[in-house]
Amino acid sequence: QVQLVESGGGLVQAGDSLRLSCAASGRTFSSYAMGWFRQAPGKEREFVAAISRYGSRTYYADSVKGRFTISRDNAKSAVYLQMRSLKPEDTANYYCAATPYTTGLMTSPTSYDYWGQGTQVTVPS
Repeated sequence: QVQLVESGGGLVQAGDSLRLSCAASGRTFSSYAMGWFRQAPGKEREFVAAISRYGSRTYYADSVKGRFTISRDNAKSAVYLQMRSLKPEDTANYYCAATPYTTGLMTSPTSYDYWGQGTQVTVPS
């Protein structure tokens, strides 16, 4: 079992940067690959980024590639999402998630077993 708590969301202007954090507790954090997802009102939850157990591999959605960076610190049991050049279309509730599937980087929400409560990011147009 893993408990996840996101933080760092807020209201920012287009072009600004924001760093989301996700603190994990419970089972050994490095046992899990991690992902960030987001969900806007009226839309399905969508994949944003994923990182392997020890951070050697990352994968991004096309919509955020080059602007967002996922990283993790296993000593602190934390995963981060650095977001730059934010756009109004980035407005959503952002969730971190943990998956025991570690042979590849998963982009489907159904592959993730544990979820945080989410943190809201708002970028007005």
